[in-house]
Amino acid sequence: MAISNHPSGHPDALGPVTAGVPKKLRSTRLSKPGVVEFAAPPKPEFSFNLKPADIAKHLNRFVIGQREAKKVLSVALCDHFQHVRMTLEGNAAPFYQKQNVLLLGPTGVGKTHLIRSAAELIGVPFVKADATKFSETGYVGGDVDDLVRDLLRRAGGDVKRAEHGIIYLDEVDKLATRGESGGRDVSGRGVQTNLLKLMEDGDVPVVSPNDMTGQLQSAMSAMRGGGALQPETINTRHILFIVSGAFSGIAEIIRQRLESMRSAERGVRNKSGESVDSLLAQLSTADLIHFGLEPEFIGRLPVRVACHGLSTDDLFNVLRKSESSLIHQYERAFAAYGIKCEFKDDGLRRLAELASTEHTGARGLMTICEGVFRDLKFQLPGSKVKRFAVTAKLVDAPALELRRLLASARR
Repeated sequence: MAISNHPSGHPDALGPVTAGVPKKLRSTRLSKPGVVEFAAPPKPEFSFNLKPADIAKHLNRFVIGQREAKKVLSVALCDHFQHVRMTLEGNAAPFYQKQNVLLLGPTGVGKTHLIRSAAELIGVPFVKADATKFSETGYVGGDVDDLVRDLLRRAGGDVKRAEHGIIYLDEVDKLATRGESGGRDVSGRGVQTNLLKLMEDGDVPVVSPNDMTGQLQSAMSAMRGGGALQPETINTRHILFIVSGAFSGIAEIIRQRLESMRSAERGVRNKSGESVDSLLAQLSTADLIHFGLEPEFIGRLPVRVACHGLSTDDLFNVLRKSESSLIHQYERAFAAYGIKCEFKDDGLRRLAELASTEHTGARGLMTICEGVFRDLKFQLPGSKVKRFAVTAKLVDAPALELRRLLASARR
């Protein structure tokens, strides 16, 4: 398996699925959930030469703000994949601790976008899942081992490639079992326990023990012989785990801990008016335990960083400067009907102001835009209107501006 770095960060340029696989085999897929058979590729060469600043620069193209999160994440990614490279070259660090990451922050601040963009740049398979869909072994719900099998499918059935991927588990705060989180039933603790081995060094069967069809296919493939079989297990030693959550209420836990500490220190003024961002920057392991996560689980997450909420200015820049800005989606939607949609700065500013009242971060932009453009997307494609500008006036009164546009086009 070859993992290459490409300055464009484009998934196809990086070859996230087919790197290192002979061209004639690139259509091969894991027959869900069986075993892939194909001729063994030559011994893979793992290459990684990015620096933290390279990753941060790439992330700046797609995610606005979050400077500290980008810095911490870039360093952790480089530490991890440099270690992988050196290990495969026979120069492994004897006491290396894997840099699994915990990201905290409210919804819509770019957590998923950060991880996905970084994975595409590095050229490794990437899987995202919500922690809420998993349950303790023996209960109804998903098995955490399925995360690794999903990664294998994203790697095109290439076990070696999957063993150097990234697994991103969101809403991990919902696994909390006690404390200020309101708690979840005991299965939340069981899921944390099941994740422990995966996050360090575990072996996951390629075919789930509960998948009788897959087991039968695997047995038949072994009996037929001919062609190299994939390994029966996937090792997680070099799979990087990144978990995240909103952790609603943890800022108050931090505040109470700090106030308790300060009240015991003579002459230190109480800073109860600290912002949420300031409080999250002072997060400790004790706070996470108080919130309801297991100490053993937290111990597997040595890298921790908080993403701050997005201000109106941030949302404006998300629209105006991000290469993945939502406005490109609307420009293309109207362009499909031969209509030019031009966004003006005052229109973008007004969209950002309205989205900030949603309190859902960048996701609020989609909510507001859908409300503004719904009637325009319905009526303009069948009209003589060939161009229009998105101004603050249109954002505030889309129905009125639509009537004006239609009337003007009929003249």
